Amino acid sequence: MNTKQTETIKKRYNRISVVFDVMDKMIREKWRKDLLHHAHGKVLEIGVGTGANLRYYPDHVHVTGIDFSPAMLQKAREKAHHLSLSVDLIEMDAQKIDFPDYTFDTVVSTCVFCSVPDPIQGLKEIRRVTKPEGKVIMLEHMRSDNEVIGKAMDILNPIGLHIVGANINRKTIDNIEQAGMKVDSQERLMSSIMRKLILNPNNKES
Repeated sequence: MNTKQTETIKKRYNRISVVFDVMDKMIREKWRKDLLHHAHGKVLEIGVGTGANLRYYPDHVHVTGIDFSPAMLQKAREKAHHLSLSVDLIEMDAQKIDFPDYTFDTVVSTCVFCSVPDPIQGLKEIRRVTKPEGKVIMLEHMRSDNEVIGKAMDILNPIGLHIVGANINRKTIDNIEQAGMKVDSQERLMSSIMRKLILNPNNKES
């Protein structure tokens, strides 16, 4: 895990926290609702950011939201204060999740694995803390399957990475498989770039 890179990206997210809600509107309200109705039981949200998902969770779940940016978490706490949802918000790195194995029924991420410095390590941590009968639900953008568009994303990637610490050309499906999880279902929401994913954490033996 590259600690220096993690700290650099954390500083960038602290800096953009004041405008992040505007940037985050790339995720449509309907997409959030459709994803989060799958959440049940004890929920972990990776990269909770400014808390844009919080108002869409079912009433019966308990949410633990983690993020490595304290400025983002402050925005999330302001939102959580106005909700009846049971929620804990904790500063924590997705690459080193400080919970025991098999803690959560549902793990959630929405456009997070573009910015985790070591995405495979982060996905392995998700797999570790998800109960064997649990599920991982994600909205993630990734490199296009269209090679022309994909190569354009490769060329443009350093710009977004420098400004906000987000990669636009991550091969997230490959990373999920390398982390030992299986894609049970996927829905393409914006060609092959934005996808809704339901993952099985028990595809392979550790």
